[in-house]
Amino acid sequence: MNIVVYNIRRIMEEKGLKQKYVAERSGFTAQEFSNMMNGRKSISVGYIRSICAALDAKPNDLFELQKS
Repeated sequence: MNIVVYNIRRIMEEKGLKQKYVAERSGFTAQEFSNMMNGRKSISVGYIRSICAALDAKPNDLFELQKS
C-alpha cells in the first residue's frame, strides 16, 4: 500500500470517517474512491486538494511517514 493511501486510511480511522462520506465530500463516486484506495486507480496530484478538504487535513499529512 502506498503512503498516501495508508495516510488517508489512518486519518479516516482517527476521525471516524467512512469511506463513502470521504468519497462524496471529495467529489468522487464511492466506486471511484474505492478504486483509488485499492490501487485500481491512481490518486493523481489533482485529487489531493479535494481529498484533503474532505478529511480536513493538509497535503503534507498525506505524504508524511509516521514515526513508530
